[in-house]
Amino acid sequence: MEYLKLNNIKKTFSKNKFTALENVNLTINESEFICLLGPSGCGKSTILRMIAGLESPTSGTIMYKDKPITGAKKEIGMVFQNYSLMPWLNVLENIALGPKFSGKSKNERMKIAKEYLELINMSDFGNVYPYELSGGMQQRVAIARALANKPDVLLMDEPFGALDAYTRIVLQKELLRIWEKQKITIIFVTHSVDEAVYLADKVYFMKSKPGKIYKEIPITIPRERERNDPLFGELTTKLLDLFEENNN
Repeated sequence: MEYLKLNNIKKTFSKNKFTALENVNLTINESEFICLLGPSGCGKSTILRMIAGLESPTSGTIMYKDKPITGAKKEIGMVFQNYSLMPWLNVLENIALGPKFSGKSKNERMKIAKEYLELINMSDFGNVYPYELSGGMQQRVAIARALANKPDVLLMDEPFGALDAYTRIVLQKELLRIWEKQKITIIFVTHSVDEAVYLADKVYFMKSKPGKIYKEIPITIPRERERNDPLFGELTTKLLDLFEENNN
């Protein structure tokens, strides 16, 4: 089933008349894990913000289950690069925010929060505050908070970009475990070729000035993927070559 369809999307920012995106067409199916990859300034994050309903396209349509997206929807969750946790709330209370805004009772939302706290393997940290957590643990909580709304689609804007290399690899594995269990659709923005090949079913490489989809690269390596697999190396080289071709 087509969960999301972007048709001839153009985005121009009126203040400086800058065209960020032009002629973007993209179809994303149920339970797919998609990575958007490309140089800085090619519009990857803008695409996510439009799918999330935080920005509107200048022209073209974005459809979710055959209906146009005209604003934020609880079925579409988003995880940002900065963790955006509320510092005055503990971990459980942060995760429970979505269910709270959805009108769930306190007992219901605490039950949901505990379920997702267990999902991210942090059951012992419910009463801890964000400042007491490492960056990787804060990002796990941010992911759990987005999932607590039970979205069909999860948008992730470079969520591991600020983390050290080891923590990043650990959270990549955690994310795949959650994705395989939850069966949701994920659209993941990254600058990392290695990360894209490790995570995605398909990589959409974007070029800039203006931003557009340049190539679709299916990732055919079976899961669980090993970075020492020769095919992994071939695909990372192919994607690095695309960066070289589009080096402006």
